[in-house]
Amino acid sequence: MTFSKLGCTKGGRQLFRDVDHTLQAGHWLYVTGANGVGKTSLLRMVCGLAPVDSGQILWNNSSISAQRDSYRQDLCYLGHLNALQESMSVQENLVFTSALSGVALDAQQAKSVLARFGLHGRAQQLVRHLSQGQKRRVALSRLALSSAKLWVLDEPYVAMDEAGIQMLSDLIAGHLDQGGLAVLTSHQRVPVGTHNPQILELTAS
Repeated sequence: MTFSKLGCTKGGRQLFRDVDHTLQAGHWLYVTGANGVGKTSLLRMVCGLAPVDSGQILWNNSSISAQRDSYRQDLCYLGHLNALQESMSVQENLVFTSALSGVALDAQQAKSVLARFGLHGRAQQLVRHLSQGQKRRVALSRLALSSAKLWVLDEPYVAMDEAGIQMLSDLIAGHLDQGGLAVLTSHQRVPVGTHNPQILELTAS
């Protein structure tokens, strides 16, 4: 993935400009900077959820705008919100989101990944009855079910206890070990296995 002269304007104000960076397979990018400098905006641009104001984002040496469908298959995004249906069970949420990605998830697979995330016995529980930390674990468990090469994570460690933070870091490390890529923002500098981050510090223009 490559950022070439990437820029972002919001509300008539230039947040950042001329951002250049290349991220290779097996590596992760830590996006940092002061509040309001555009970290979330950059991640949304990477995901195709916000237009690229200037410059371009390349995936496999082609602009992401020219390969929307195939790029979506290579992408897994987790934002501030957990994006869970509160009226559905934990298992139903996993089955539903997996189906959106073209993956048919059976009950045993769902139970297995939930147990891995410390949610054993919660498969049939309604999401609305979970704590915030448990909801976050359900949301993060979708990463373990994803075959996407690129993970884009906006503050993934929020509402996580120490055990959950370690679990997620191990999951990201495993993804990188298999040649995946990750782009994330976080107020917490958390080690990801033996993988040192590439750091992109955004500064106000």
